[in-house]
Amino acid sequence: MTSAILLTGITGFIAKRIAADLLNAGHTIRGSMRSLDPIQEVKEALKPVLTDRAALTRLSFVTLDLTSDKGWDAAMDGIDAVIHTASPFPGASPKDENDLIRPAVDGALRALRAAQVAGVTRVVLTSSVVAIMQRDLTEGDIITPAMWSDITHVSMTAYAKSKTLAERAAWDFVGKHPEMQLTTINPGLVLGARLDKYYGTSLDLIAQMITGKLPVLPNFGLAVVDVVDVAKAHVAALSAPKSIGKRFLLASDYIMAKELIALLHKAAPDAKLPRVIVPKLLARAIGLVSGQVRSLVPLIGKQLSVDNTTARDVLGIDFTPKEEAVAASVAALRR
Repeated sequence: MTSAILLTGITGFIAKRIAADLLNAGHTIRGSMRSLDPIQEVKEALKPVLTDRAALTRLSFVTLDLTSDKGWDAAMDGIDAVIHTASPFPGASPKDENDLIRPAVDGALRALRAAQVAGVTRVVLTSSVVAIMQRDLTEGDIITPAMWSDITHVSMTAYAKSKTLAERAAWDFVGKHPEMQLTTINPGLVLGARLDKYYGTSLDLIAQMITGKLPVLPNFGLAVVDVVDVAKAHVAALSAPKSIGKRFLLASDYIMAKELIALLHKAAPDAKLPRVIVPKLLARAIGLVSGQVRSLVPLIGKQLSVDNTTARDVLGIDFTPKEEAVAASVAALRR
């Protein structure tokens, strides 16, 4: 059955893939953005991956701001479900962490409140693996969707805190309004092909690694996933009753920096890849002046694994192999 979906943050790397999947499945989309300037860019990005060019007639746009109530009630008119992807994701930590936390938390609550007032009970929220694994972990631990990050942990960044608190706020809201049917999708580092010249902070890490901007790296670990799988999970959740009330860890693998560099070398033998893995002691020293490096120290040299069973069983996700996701990222960035 097709539905009318409010997709917030439609200009995002993940959201554009979700939009394509929704349109290809026959749904009608109302996509939100902060201004209407990028409308044509979004349409041009979607065209090559649409199975039916007439699908764009089922796409409309609305302006919404995570920090303002304006427009949210009208945006819910005629909507059957909400996919809320909009959340700030900067390349560097802000001077004031509340510049990230407030829009993330307030935006999630605005989406839920507006939906509840309009009688729209079905909401799928894009969270992150950083709302799961910023906590004490030991060698060999399995990361599961049942875990929650500790906002006081040394690995906690402003972005991780914003995603953790936003998801917590969403579940608290649903706890007070049991008619609301919430699912959260918690992807790891999102790899894969971009649809246009714009891409998220996840792919920016790969861009920096293949252009020599990151000559050295500590051997930390990353949960990784292809953007195609992330989009499929959002769309599948809409029609999977068993997904209601659940969190889904979206990650095909947990890989160490050494392995990621090896996969990048295979995909791009001529790339200026990091050659030196920074010792943990040096990383600790750098972490004294760099919050980003400090957040990685607890994961250096620590091999973990991910439990994506529920995403496979409930959402039917057959994860893209990590090799393909990395190769697709490199190819897309070079184009």
